[in-house]
Amino acid sequence: MAISEVTLDNFQAEVSKSELPVLLDFYADWCAPCKMLHPELAAFEAETSDVKVCQINVDNSESLAQLYGILSIPTLVLVKDGREVARHVGGCEKADIAAFVAANR
Repeated sequence: MAISEVTLDNFQAEVSKSELPVLLDFYADWCAPCKMLHPELAAFEAETSDVKVCQINVDNSESLAQLYGILSIPTLVLVKDGREVARHVGGCEKADIAAFVAANR
């Protein structure tokens, strides 16, 4: 799988109807910590097949950021069966992402 870009248009198909847990990365192109998180997230995604990894650009999808109450970026939100089960605010490394997902599955 590859990291999918989620917008309001494809949110239902990518997130709400996903059979796998979904890890949402709320980010912005101008955000330095977001840029540092991206390769860590890509490395995590490359090593897992049981979690779908998606990104939501808060500048392009303000309504989704508001829906999830995103106040800081980067923010990772783990969604299971269409509902948020956990969130992590701030940058982290691949091992931290894996531990976050494992602890909240």
